[in-house]
Amino acid sequence: MNILSAKNIVKRYASHTALDDVSLDIPAQSIFGLLGPNGAGKTSLIRIINQITGPDSGEVFFENEKLAQKHIEQIGYLPEERGLYKKMEVGEQALYLAQLKGMKKAEAKKKLKYWFEKFEIDAWWNKKVEELSKGMQQKVQFIVTVLHEPKLLILDEPFSGFDPINANLIKNEILDLKKKGSTILFSTHNMGSVEELCDNIALINRSKKIVDGSVKDIRKENKSNIIEIEFSGNMMGFTNSLWTFGKLGEHSIDGDVTKAQIQLTPGSTSNQLLSSVLPVVEIHSFKEVVPSMNDIFIKKVSEGNAVGTQSNFTE
Repeated sequence: MNILSAKNIVKRYASHTALDDVSLDIPAQSIFGLLGPNGAGKTSLIRIINQITGPDSGEVFFENEKLAQKHIEQIGYLPEERGLYKKMEVGEQALYLAQLKGMKKAEAKKKLKYWFEKFEIDAWWNKKVEELSKGMQQKVQFIVTVLHEPKLLILDEPFSGFDPINANLIKNEILDLKKKGSTILFSTHNMGSVEELCDNIALINRSKKIVDGSVKDIRKENKSNIIEIEFSGNMMGFTNSLWTFGKLGEHSIDGDVTKAQIQLTPGSTSNQLLSSVLPVVEIHSFKEVVPSMNDIFIKKVSEGNAVGTQSNFTE
């Protein structure tokens, strides 16, 4: 079941098209990565989902119902542009924001106490926001975003400005929220976090969706049939043993160990390659090189930009 579906969304600002016929489905209880370079259209889509703006055409559905005002309380949104009232006390402001989301004061205070202790910021309850570091302010905003236990959490660059320890803390909380039933729409430029956290992704570039699917399937579809082998033995013998199964690519030697990348020839298998080199060298490791999400992101965006530039040039 999809918690949210966007169908053929178009959004224009004057002469600029921010979203051009974008559709996506976000499965319930999953972490969905919304990716793209700056200016691709991600923020426009997030604003439409939050009902800050509306699409020029297309529709958004929340749990199979057309997105409406009543769904706002079921969505939590942590924007990239952080903003707390600097002169207000931390606890007072957190209570105020929780009540804006429909929580009773007593319930909000109880849950806030739990989260403040968990994030080790309970001593700052009566401090003014301006006295907090940027990282602590971000912790407060994260807490307020998840406090009312929304079905859908939209996190825009949630690790921005965090040190590695606190970034790991937030990652663990995101995974825990998923286990408890929340769905997370996660927008970031950190491809390492995408591989670590996301089940599915959509990549938007120049207002169009250009990649969509599970992280596992996308990496598999973009593999280049390159095998990396570490071995000891005669390099000449190794090269000759490749036969017609592979072509030697980048390689380096460290002492007695050689690391080499082999491009499999069309129709050849990794088993055939392994069988051909085993008799002549000692194999230390043998693995397929699967592109990272960062590699795929750069490749797909570059391809899209090249096509766009060519198209603009020929018009």
